[in-house]
Amino acid sequence: MKKLILGMALTAGSLAFAQTTTTTTTTRTTSMSDNAVRFGIKAGMNVSSLSKDAALEDQGSKIGFNAGVFATIPVATSFNIQPEVLYSQYGDKYDQVVLGNRYSSARHLDYIAVPVMFQYNFVPNFYVEAGPEFGFLVSAKNKLKNETNNNTLNESGDYKDQLNTFNFGLGLGAGYYFTDNIGITARYVAGLSDIAKNRPANGDAVRNNVFQVGLAFKF
Repeated sequence: MKKLILGMALTAGSLAFAQTTTTTTTTRTTSMSDNAVRFGIKAGMNVSSLSKDAALEDQGSKIGFNAGVFATIPVATSFNIQPEVLYSQYGDKYDQVVLGNRYSSARHLDYIAVPVMFQYNFVPNFYVEAGPEFGFLVSAKNKLKNETNNNTLNESGDYKDQLNTFNFGLGLGAGYYFTDNIGITARYVAGLSDIAKNRPANGDAVRNNVFQVGLAFKF
């Protein structure tokens, strides 16, 4: 729950920043106001975690990346649909100090993510968005590392067969385009599905959560 609140706060901050910037920007008449479908590429940083049902306990956060392609499709005045296909790194990470050495234990869960965002443009270069994200697991590995001497102590094989292949989440975000082509994006995706394939009936569901920031380029 703490990660959810933090993600929403950061996204809200991005909204406020972009809207403030928009009010000080001279109105531009560019092709951003056209009704043509626009294609683009995007990439950025993930801050991911895994949360449990029990007391909504949060796990440690892990840094990863996302990258892929998108299409912005106008459907009405000020409204767009933006489907995307991204390679996105999820998971979590713990750090602890033992006898003066810092160790990290990380779960690396890599997905092909397909967000479908419904966007509303307050002005041509600033939008807010919300929509579902469909994810397909491609890799799952654990790594234990001594961070003090940069030594990997153990790395598991791929165990994705033990996890659900399909992941479902709900995204909320915003974006601001400085030019007709280049923009910044911020999004929080809260997982709604359990990552485990065979969860015991009385077990706590574990879900993916991620906050993303990045750059987008429209052709």
